[in-house]
Amino acid sequence: MSATTSTSAGSSRVGLDTLTTSRQVRDKVATVVVHLAFLLALVPLVWILGAVLAQGFTTVAKATWWTNSQRNITPDIVGGGAYHAVIGTLEQALVCALIAVPIAMFTAVYLVEYGRGRLARLISFMVDILTGIPSIVAALFVYALWVTTFGLQRVGFAVSLALVLLMIPVVVRSTEEMLKLVPNELREASYALGVPRWKTIMRIVIPTALGGIVTGVMLGLARVMGETAPLLILGPYAQAINPNLFSGFQAALPTMIKDAFDNGPEGPNVARMWAAALTLIFLVLLLNLVGRLVARTSGVKR
Repeated sequence: MSATTSTSAGSSRVGLDTLTTSRQVRDKVATVVVHLAFLLALVPLVWILGAVLAQGFTTVAKATWWTNSQRNITPDIVGGGAYHAVIGTLEQALVCALIAVPIAMFTAVYLVEYGRGRLARLISFMVDILTGIPSIVAALFVYALWVTTFGLQRVGFAVSLALVLLMIPVVVRSTEEMLKLVPNELREASYALGVPRWKTIMRIVIPTALGGIVTGVMLGLARVMGETAPLLILGPYAQAINPNLFSGFQAALPTMIKDAFDNGPEGPNVARMWAAALTLIFLVLLLNLVGRLVARTSGVKR
């Protein structure tokens, strides 16, 4: 009897050891595959950044690039800068964010904290539709409304309105996911102390999720700052500096890149193309760093 029991125990131990070894092998294989996939995804990113840095850094490093425009600079002349395009890109993105972020945040708060029934499902469905809308469709919609219906001119503000349609769904979905990650225990503790729901959301929920919310906003900005279709349809390129969003054509970095390419991808235009692309990457990176800093200093104090 004891011999049979010992044999069964030994067999069970051997089977357990085999299972443990098999799990360890699968775990190591999965770890290697994940790391290889990460490195594979990193290759094109590093390649692109390296190419942009190599081709555009010399031009961007010049002080005149940040202080001059392309006014009176012909395609065969070396010189000029991107000051006019930087101003246009930042203004259009800032106005877009000022309109889109509050709308998106209120929408996300409603869907997570209040939304129930058909209205919430309808709003969520509409956000999903906006997520898949191509940028040119948003630009054509604003064009039909702004230019065709109201008879207004193509200006930078119209570009911002088109970018709002592209930014809202990104911020809504990212904010919604961040709010869902806030533990319900925090809400319940606040309600138990008699704090109203709106104050709980403002003082507890949003500050707790602020880091992720800011990251979502930065992702939305990164997307809209690189869009070209709304700029081509609603805000044609101008070589001179125009800080007025409501009058005249206004330059932006994406259209500056396209203008340099259209004038012939050779000679000075090549340097301007790469430098404008590097400038756009730099601005997006800078905004992300500022957003991370704001999220760190504005979160819940512990």
